[in-house]
Amino acid sequence: MNKNIIKPEVLAPAGDYEALSAALRFGADAVYVGAQQFGMRTSPKNFDEITLPQAVKDAHALGKKLYLTCNVLPREPQIKELPEFLSFAESAGVDALIIADLGVFEMAKKYAPKTALHVSTQAGIVNSETAKAFYNIGAERVVLARELSFKEIAEIRAKIPADLEIECFVHGAMCVSFSGRCLISEYLTGRDPNRGDCSQPCRWKYHLYEENREGHFYPALEADGGTYLYNSRDMCMIDYIPELVKAGISSFKIEGRAKTAYYSAVATNAYRQALDAYFEGGLKDDYKTSPLIKEELEKISHREYSTGFYLGTTPGQNTSSGGYIRHYDLVALCEEETDFGGIITQRNKFYLGDEVDVLPPSGIPFVVKANKLINEYGEEVDSTPHPMQRLELHCERIIPAGSFLRVKKK
Repeated sequence: MNKNIIKPEVLAPAGDYEALSAALRFGADAVYVGAQQFGMRTSPKNFDEITLPQAVKDAHALGKKLYLTCNVLPREPQIKELPEFLSFAESAGVDALIIADLGVFEMAKKYAPKTALHVSTQAGIVNSETAKAFYNIGAERVVLARELSFKEIAEIRAKIPADLEIECFVHGAMCVSFSGRCLISEYLTGRDPNRGDCSQPCRWKYHLYEENREGHFYPALEADGGTYLYNSRDMCMIDYIPELVKAGISSFKIEGRAKTAYYSAVATNAYRQALDAYFEGGLKDDYKTSPLIKEELEKISHREYSTGFYLGTTPGQNTSSGGYIRHYDLVALCEEETDFGGIITQRNKFYLGDEVDVLPPSGIPFVVKANKLINEYGEEVDSTPHPMQRLELHCERIIPAGSFLRVKKK
């Protein structure tokens, strides 16, 4: 094993407390979250003045880190609100602030002087000189633009200070615009993507109307389902763990602060397992990610996968649909392990006799049969139709607490 290679961290998204707990439980080295303001995701619950300090404590108790996004491009009225926010972030104990705007960066040095500063992908860093410029003013990490190849990342790594960390997205949704800097949403809906309020019009279906024939509809089809001009495929780099490590990436970042706790758990677990296997196997050039690990990433909602720009090619567009591919339904979370199986809380309906795919926090999935279901009144039932219902699941194996239960879609 090359002793000069440092094992990258697995950095997971968390849009709420449930996702935070799932990411930590399933192997994240660090999580990144947003507060109630100044983050690029306004749709999740995010964290407030009470939950953020507690989230930091939870992460630190497990030896993990928590990074806070402050990556909007603020307009003038927001500037006066930043000092209080930055001071609060430091008092909450966050391990780093993720910042895109140069003015906000300078303010953070003043109002959160003890907190590490990471430069967001929104800054569009694509060369070593820009990375070094941020380093020279205090950045400890740069999140490179998604549009770079392995070769370009390796060249940047070779030309920047050794203690300047590189973070790169390895999984999740891609943006049609360069480094996420887009105005389509604001043009069409008045919702500013650069202040965290994107309405995702890149996922919409588009048609044409002829200028002089009002009301005349002219379909221009890429596929039978319609025309998706801007709909990027999702990124998935699970097959390229050696290449990611050898490029010098310090942190493997998973996109998805607007996604569910289940999504965060599965994606985090997959990259945790793959990265650990590569290092435990001696960093061999012929390392191949286990099919079982790759299969896990098919069990979460996603668009058609691509390798982004890493291979020096474009990721391409998803032309057939604006929606998601869903092969499995999350049906329950195991609250308590028992000698008969587990106490579960329902998330979606499933039936007596179903084969249930279990993802335990240990990361090795297994399948059980729902042999018996007993509700909170001690009655045997043949299905789970009630949201958040608590039930006994009797099966042939003990289900560890914290496990996610899935059923393959019929």
